[in-house]
This record gives sequence, structure tokens and C-alpha cells, in this order.
Amino acid sequence: METNGKDNRAEARKAKRKKQVLMGKIIIAVLVLVIAALCFFLIKGVLDKKNNTNGTSSSGNKQTESQSGASEKQESETQKVTEAPQEDLVAKADRLAAMYDYDAAIELLKSSAGYANDTAMQSKVSGYEATKATCVEYPLEEVTHVFYHSLVKDTKRAFGPGDHTSGGINQVMTTIEEFNKITQSMYEKGYVMVKLSDMATFDENGNLVKGKIMLPPDKKPFVLSQDDVSYYHYQEGYGMADKLVVDENGEVKTSYTEDDGSVTIGNDDMVPLIDEFVKEHPDFSYRGAKGTLAMTGYNGVFGYRTDIVYKTRDPESLDTDQKVWLDKHPDFNYDQDVADATKVADAMKANGWTFASHTWGHQPVGTISLDKLKVDTQKWLDTVEPILGPTNIIIFAFGQDIGPVEGYTAENTDGKFEYLKSVGFDIYCNVDSSQYWVQFGDNFMRQGRRNLDGYRMYYNPELVSDLFDANSVFDKSRPTPVPQM
Repeated sequence: METNGKDNRAEARKAKRKKQVLMGKIIIAVLVLVIAALCFFLIKGVLDKKNNTNGTSSSGNKQTESQSGASEKQESETQKVTEAPQEDLVAKADRLAAMYDYDAAIELLKSSAGYANDTAMQSKVSGYEATKATCVEYPLEEVTHVFYHSLVKDTKRAFGPGDHTSGGINQVMTTIEEFNKITQSMYEKGYVMVKLSDMATFDENGNLVKGKIMLPPDKKPFVLSQDDVSYYHYQEGYGMADKLVVDENGEVKTSYTEDDGSVTIGNDDMVPLIDEFVKEHPDFSYRGAKGTLAMTGYNGVFGYRTDIVYKTRDPESLDTDQKVWLDKHPDFNYDQDVADATKVADAMKANGWTFASHTWGHQPVGTISLDKLKVDTQKWLDTVEPILGPTNIIIFAFGQDIGPVEGYTAENTDGKFEYLKSVGFDIYCNVDSSQYWVQFGDNFMRQGRRNLDGYRMYYNPELVSDLFDANSVFDKSRPTPVPQM
């Protein structure tokens, strides 16, 4: 019994030891798992932190790159914006210099904000100054003056009828083809348009102040004018423009009725043709000068019926052509025509053109009485000047003059000079076949004009040889011989 008791106690101790060993193993396993878990989370935290750091750095780099790209783009756009005005400025300066206004070109660039640091602009200014230094003063007494009447577009309609009107057109008018050839020839020969006011201005007392025209040595100034830009009723149907208009771009163009009755807007007379030529050849114009239009008033101006008779419709004052025209245009609006004509005049003045009186009724100033001249001039001042604006130039109709070549006096002009001077006329132009004829008085300037038309080219080609070759210019569609005057 005692032995069995001992054995039982030994077995109990053995079982207890096994239980203790098992518990130890379990505790060790749990500890290993806990340690492993702790290591796992520790390593994961380190890795996450590293990844976050790398991510932040990458994001920062991307943001920096983005900011840098945006900055570069902004700088590029700013540079383009800066360059564009500078390019525009240089282009404007180049055009001013091409028109011989070197001082204005230099001032334009020097007054710009970036001039001090802009070597390109500085180089331009140096070039302008060098060219300006080569210019010489041209003798004013040797400035030639050429003129035209309305230009012919359709020679068949102009010359075809063979009537009295066609004969007159053949004598005193020029075709568009001839005009363009003459203009090109004069340009190639170095001629440059100037204004009459470039030759002479007048002080507050009416005394003459001579101008100064400075040009490169190979250039020659000339004055350009055109008579009777009223598009008279008699011209209708003879292949010439109907009127001047202002297009959607603010440019002066012609309105022309085609043979089929359709109306086209284009460059079918001197004004738009010269405007277009100067766009392409700015060196054909001295400081923006264009021509002078010599205007009557009895049929209105520019093709608009602006004389007061079209408003009053007084049957005793209307001539046959005016009556026929009004009958054809029952909806005619006088005030609108005046407004449209004024718009044309304003657009032209803004683009370098000037105006002159051609007398209201195309009067022969040398033979009419002083009283008749006064009546006619007052009509011009009342009905034409309000549209064109004031002018101090009178271009005599029929090429006549109010006095002899010696100069104007009270005695040799029968008081006409004193009267015309009193109402504001300082510059007087007649017609002369000489290459140039200019006279400066104490209080007036007088200049002869050369007609470049069918009559002159046909009968006296040698008189225009300094300007162009008449044989190559003469339009072969003209009937010959050109009628004698």
C-alpha cells in the first residue's frame, strides 16, 4: 500500500512538471508573437514614415517644377507682350522715318519706357540720325505741281459715244491705267508728295513764312492736286466713279456703277489709288502728305448733292440736270447727303488730304467782275466750307489767274486779290506748262500746275518727260487725234 502511494505521488509530480513546461512554452510562444508583432509594427512605421517623406519630397519637387514652369510661361508671355508693343513702336518709327519725319521717329523711340536698355531701338535711332544728316534743303522755287481731273475706269463708256462729252473727257481726263503708270514712274524717279503748306505758311498778320523741305539728295518734292471731285451730273454713264464713300474700315473708296447697273466699292479714282500706293510706298509721301482736292459746289461735293438748291428745289434756280436728278431720286435726303459728305471730308483730312476752293460755280476768275467773284465766293463759303472745313488755298478754274506774272497788286487784280485775301485765301494756283513756276510775295504764294491728261500727252509729250514717258503711258484705247482745245 505504501509503494502504491509513492507511485501515485511521483505520477502527480510528473504531471505537474509537464503542465509547467507546457505553460512555459505557451508563455514563450505568446512572447515571441508579441515581440514579432511589435517588430512588425515598428518596421511598418519606419517604412511608412520613409515613404511619406519621399512622397512629400516628390510632391514638393513636382510643385516646384510646376511653379517653375508657370513662372517661365508667365515670363515668356510677358516677354511676348513686351515685345509686341516694342515691335509695333519700331514699325511706327520706321514708317515715320520712311516718310522723312526723322525727328518724330527718334522722339517716338527715345520716349518709350524701355529705350535705355533696348539696343535694337538705340540702333534704329542711330540709323535715323545718320539718314537725317544726309538730307538737303530742296529749292522751293523748283517744286513742280501736277494735277488731274476725275479718272476714267471704263474707256468704252467714256470715249465710245463720240459726242461732245466724250471729246472733253479725251482732252482733260486721264484713265486709271495711265494714272497708275504715271504714279509708278514718278515714284521710281524719286518724286515725293508734299503739301502746299510745306512750302509756305502765314503768320497772324497774313505775312508769308517760307517753309523748308528736307529730303535725301536723290528725292524731289512735288505737289499733287485734282480738280472737280464733285462727280457732276454730266459724268453719269461715262465710265467714272459716282461718289466717294467711307467704308467699314474708315477708308475713303469710290462707289462705281457698272455697265450692268450693279454698284461696286473700290479704288476707281485718285484718292483711294494714292492711299493704297502710299500704304505700299510710304516714301512717296513727305511726312504723311497726300494731294489737294479743288472743289466747286454747284453740284455738291464728292458726288453728294449738298448745294442748297437741292434742298429748296426752287424751280427758277435748278438747272435741267438737277431737275432730272431730283425726279429720279424722290427719296433724296439733303441733310443725310451733307452728313455723308462731311464724313468723307473728315476721313480724308485725317489721312493727309487737303482741300481748296475751285470757286463755287467753276468761274473764270480772270474775266468775271469783282462783284460776281464776291457772290460766287460767298456761296462757296456758305455751302462748301462747312463740309470741307476752312482752307487758305484757291485753285483757279480753267487755269486762269487774277493778275499778271509780276505779282499781285491792288491795281493789276482789280481788287480781286485784296478781296480773296480778306476772306482767307493765301495760296493761289493757276495752270502753267513749265516744269515748275513758284512765286513768293510778301503775303501770298502762287504756283503753276501741269495738267497730266490726254491733251498734254498727245500734243506735248516732251513737256512731261521729266515725269514719265508719254508714249508708253498713253492709253491706246483713246480715240486719236485728241480733240483740239
